[in-house]
Amino acid sequence: MKLHHLRDLLAVVEKGSIRAAAKHLGLGQPALSRSLRDLEQELGVPLLERRARGAVLTEMGEMFSRRAGAAFNELSRAREEIAQHQGEVQGRIVACLSSLTHIALLPAALTPFRKRYPLVELGLIEGAYPMVERRLVDGTIDFFVGPLRNAVVAPGLRQEKLFDNHRVVIARKHHPLQHATSLAQLIDGDWMTTSITNDPEAEFNDLFLGHGLPPPRLALRTETFLTMLVGLISTDMLAITPRQYAHSALLADFVQQIPIRERLTGPSLYLIQRAAIPLTPAAEYLTDLLRRAAVKQVQDD
Repeated sequence: MKLHHLRDLLAVVEKGSIRAAAKHLGLGQPALSRSLRDLEQELGVPLLERRARGAVLTEMGEMFSRRAGAAFNELSRAREEIAQHQGEVQGRIVACLSSLTHIALLPAALTPFRKRYPLVELGLIEGAYPMVERRLVDGTIDFFVGPLRNAVVAPGLRQEKLFDNHRVVIARKHHPLQHATSLAQLIDGDWMTTSITNDPEAEFNDLFLGHGLPPPRLALRTETFLTMLVGLISTDMLAITPRQYAHSALLADFVQQIPIRERLTGPSLYLIQRAAIPLTPAAEYLTDLLRRAAVKQVQDD
């Protein structure tokens, strides 16, 4: 079994057909079909079911492709790691960053990273930890930086706290309640949540109950930065967000912090990566830049 056998099978899985996979790999369809047949003959089982509109994995194919994906990824990362240790600067990093990480940490890391590794391709995903946990475990994503729902990660992963955080109330510019100084003065407003938990109502209830207030009216639940921004700009809704949102250059022309006196706790930010397998030098350098940016956040708090 050779590396290109795994590559070819995974390309068919990703693209959904032999034709599309051959085009993606720059191969002729006969050559790709021959590679897949050789792999099936070596394993002694059919891996793909050819159909008129594509190809789907058989049960054995599903089983094998999961292992094949992890193995292919590790071998590719190993080659990149060796090359980078020898002074080459090519390769690829795939990381998942929360919206807060994009706003608070990434701006300080991008320029120095590109200067040191100009030929390394960055694949950055905006998302939350649960959506990428499996891909972190199998190595198709190098690391995650963001808050955790329960501060517990899957076996095989390790977590590193970067900093504790707190939240503030933000709203559109010139909001009718822009001069409010307490949560009590905002209790009758319409709220949106950017909660990272599965139960945003409970999270909001606990926060307000902790300050002796009844739960607010939750009008919109969002898990994306863009939805939050559109909601804030186009309505009088209020949001409780990490403090960095209120001071972001991206939002400065659109939203403002409402200066309430209560200090609102927020989720800590973590770096998550595999415990047993080190990052490539380029990926390790990027995480180090994010750590340095996190230190600045602590100093500015």
